[in-house]
Amino acid sequence: MTRLFHRGRDLPTAVSGEGCWITDAAGRSYLDAAGGALVASIGHGDEGVAGALAGQASRIAYVHASAFTTAPVEELAERLARLLPMDDPRVFPVSGGSEAMETALKAVRAYHLARGEPDRVIVISRELSYHGNTRGALAVSGRRSLRDPYLPWLTHSEKVPGVIEYRCPNPAHPEACATWHAERLEEAILQIGPERVAAFVAEPIGGAASGAAEPPSGYWEEVVAVCRRHGVLIVADEVMTGVGRTGAWFASQHYGLRPDLVTMAKGLAGGYWPLGACALSGQVARTIEGAFPHGFTFSHHAVGAAVALEVLRRIEEQGLVEAAARRGARLLAGLTEALADHPHVGDVRGRGLLVAIELVEDRETKRPFSRDRRIAESVTAAAKKEGLLVYPSSGCADGLNGDLLMYGPPLVITEEEVDTVVERTRLALGGLA
Repeated sequence: MTRLFHRGRDLPTAVSGEGCWITDAAGRSYLDAAGGALVASIGHGDEGVAGALAGQASRIAYVHASAFTTAPVEELAERLARLLPMDDPRVFPVSGGSEAMETALKAVRAYHLARGEPDRVIVISRELSYHGNTRGALAVSGRRSLRDPYLPWLTHSEKVPGVIEYRCPNPAHPEACATWHAERLEEAILQIGPERVAAFVAEPIGGAASGAAEPPSGYWEEVVAVCRRHGVLIVADEVMTGVGRTGAWFASQHYGLRPDLVTMAKGLAGGYWPLGACALSGQVARTIEGAFPHGFTFSHHAVGAAVALEVLRRIEEQGLVEAAARRGARLLAGLTEALADHPHVGDVRGRGLLVAIELVEDRETKRPFSRDRRIAESVTAAAKKEGLLVYPSSGCADGLNGDLLMYGPPLVITEEEVDTVVERTRLALGGLA
């Protein structure tokens, strides 16, 4: 009997990892094509990162952020400021993605209060989205299976249609999809009242809830114009897409997007430390300075910052952002070709090493499997038997139904390992044909 409250059943015990591989206590190795939950950005078992962690912990592990700053935290903020697609950014380090989103939402509120607009309390986000598991982050998420149990606690949020070109709700699709989405956003703002809308929250490229869905051409240009017209702040959720995952340091850069706030986590510390961050533009930061009653016990953590600095150094020195673009293109092409005739593979999509397969019951109508069949989970289990780890997700069709297999391997994955991912995926899906 275990005293641990597990997140799964009959779990093997992981004992070691190297690069893209994890070995369990029985000696079996798994190719980690998901990076856990798209976290292991530089792979497992990096001794340099482990050394940076131990070295900082031996000097000073913890101080409270209201009493001290530390050199690693200051350096991390400087490093990220050079990479972020923002004007004069300020960085607030936290312990993960949900904390980063909570920080962003509270910063948005503080900004409007400081500007004398206390009625701006509504945040608009998209259906088929996920922004974290705390109450504020769930409020702006659109994934019903996670939201519904807590709906009485989730307030001050409105939704606009999700952005998945495979399931685009625009009646004229594929014509003018960007304009159609921008019009829905402006309609929502006008219906709520522009003086009451605080922010628009969205992932530049969809994460687990929408399955690596890229927006249509021109989407972000038109959405930004709407937000700027009505004084609505833009919060880019880069928790899953940031730090090189999509073949750019931040996915916003693919579209020329310069948000007011950016959240990040997952690959920032590569799984070696629980770390996230919220970046604020200089304008937002200056506006709320001295008027932001917010913090966490473990924010601004010196050890986490030291780890992140070493992870960023690895990514830069090894050219892993560029590698993600190349390896991702190979993975997307390989999966597309290998599964072209599979009767239940509806779509293969993504950018860089953020890739998804959407599984459907009927390819012609795009009808999803019923959620109670747990198709994504069953295929994930089949893949694990083949020695391949993928990340299951659901809800991409309507917030509840719709099955996804997510791929987000370490950026150090080789061409040969990419080909192994494709072959083992083909084998895992064989039982679904």
